[in-house]
Amino acid sequence: MHSDRQIEHWIEVCDIADIVPNTGVCALINGEQIAVFHVVDANQEETRVFAIGNYDPNADASVLSRGLVGSIGERIVVASPIYKQHFDLQTGECIEAPEHSVSAYPACIDHGKVWVGA
Repeated sequence: MHSDRQIEHWIEVCDIADIVPNTGVCALINGEQIAVFHVVDANQEETRVFAIGNYDPNADASVLSRGLVGSIGERIVVASPIYKQHFDLQTGECIEAPEHSVSAYPACIDHGKVWVGA
């Protein structure tokens, strides 16, 4: 498990195998919907997880976990399924409308489990 003194709790979300590669799921963590993404690089060599708020303020709907995962330049993003704005999976920044950015959370894989820092 990653050690981070600023994170009080790590919450186990699911097995990494429960999330289809390059898609997301929604988890309820401390009463908040969090979109958790399983991202695999093009060579199928590196697997990473990301966690951002699930609520898309552009669409006024909790839908980001159902968006399409891709990239813009070096940035790994999810495109909202409603209006297609792109959210950076590392920072939560909405690329087209930064004022509508969402929270980003630390996430990791440990012994086949997905964990999110809360």
